[in-house]
Amino acid sequence: MSIPFYRPRRLRMNGFLREAVAETQVFKHNLMLPLFVADNDKPEPIGAMPGVSQHSIQSLCDEIEGLVEKGLRSYILFGVPPKKDPKAAGATDPDGIVPRAIRAVRERVGKEAFIATDVCLCSYTDTGHCGVIENEDVANDPSVELLALTALAHAQAGADMVAPSDMMDGRVQRIRETLDEHSLSHIPLMSYAVKYASALYGPFRHAADSAPQFGDRRGYQMDFRNRREAVREALLDAEEGADILMVKPGLAYLDILSDLREATELPLAAYQVSGEYSMIRFAAQADAIDEAKVVRELWTSFRRAGAQIILTYHAAEAVRQGWLDG
Repeated sequence: MSIPFYRPRRLRMNGFLREAVAETQVFKHNLMLPLFVADNDKPEPIGAMPGVSQHSIQSLCDEIEGLVEKGLRSYILFGVPPKKDPKAAGATDPDGIVPRAIRAVRERVGKEAFIATDVCLCSYTDTGHCGVIENEDVANDPSVELLALTALAHAQAGADMVAPSDMMDGRVQRIRETLDEHSLSHIPLMSYAVKYASALYGPFRHAADSAPQFGDRRGYQMDFRNRREAVREALLDAEEGADILMVKPGLAYLDILSDLREATELPLAAYQVSGEYSMIRFAAQADAIDEAKVVRELWTSFRRAGAQIILTYHAAEAVRQGWLDG
């Protein structure tokens, strides 16, 4: 009796079967849109990121309200304060730009939007570093205390989740302790657990006005040559109380995302960062690629590698243009 000749193409030749047997899917609920908010009178377009703006509080609320109606529910806010200082006072201020934006969004759409906040000091310090400077270096423990107070200000203003992105040692534990001490134990914490010192952040630093004024961030962000270290970093944050672990950037670090999926059962997030967004957008503007198809393919790679949440600047365009609708 001859062995049947198996033909894998049989399951690819019909659209219904392709959908039915697809192993990985991306849905709107997997997407989280990063948004910048500043003390502007109107939205200010970001030249390095076509289609993305630095919002006023009014335009931020307008944007979120319109996108919620389209089915996009999840957002992460980045504040751009009017003033900077050595101790990042604007970050911990209960009436700072992010707490005011959260309250305004709540007044507009209530709990229809899930609001996470980036917890970092780089936009608030006059040095552009992610912590305070002592003896010409970023001081870890004093910075951690300020980060905990920043997270507290966001949570008390109504944030649904806080997300520390600074890469200071021990900040997850201190933030968790601070939230719990203030009866905010229900607020989840999404840690930028594996954040590499990447050249792909350039457009973001224009958007958030957060470029370091001296040196760089390699003393606290991870060395992109290291793989095993990423698992150590992530598991430390898990032990300290993180609820979700993030890998940033996304595309160049799919191996890291896959490693974490094997190492932990916690939910994972991947950040499709500003440089990735801008490369895709500029290529699309040059008619070099089909933007929607490329974005869907990349999002699927993040999901396939293990991410449940994808932070992406393309989320707004995707829901407006129906990129995930068929």
